[in-house]
Amino acid sequence: MLSVSLDTVRVFLHVLAATVWVGGQLTLAFLVPSLRTAGEGVTGTAARAFNRVAWPAFAVLAATGVWNMLAVDGGDPAYKTTLHVKMAVVVVSGVTAFLHARARSRGAMAAFGALSGLSALTALFLGVLLG
Repeated sequence: MLSVSLDTVRVFLHVLAATVWVGGQLTLAFLVPSLRTAGEGVTGTAARAFNRVAWPAFAVLAATGVWNMLAVDGGDPAYKTTLHVKMAVVVVSGVTAFLHARARSRGAMAAFGALSGLSALTALFLGVLLG
């Protein structure tokens, strides 16, 4: 059996948080049409419940992302460029998720939700590319 190291824990926490942040957004997006038929306010209740786990996951992603940057030797210029693009995309995902949660019109909710989801998926892809 392989031994567990601090690096293993760091990557595990980062991937777990990404699973919640990205996977939760995708799951909720696919559930929204069904939730709308379940009754008035059900979608909002589900979204607020998701936010209680999503934002702590985003905080863990940010913290372990910084930890990853400190722990990994990224001397290659292409690696550094990819990392900077990923960091920018993560910021976009967080900002658009925040705006989505505060949007009042259906159009703004849809636009910010789509941008948050797409940027979260892009950050996930770039993270795999960096791995």
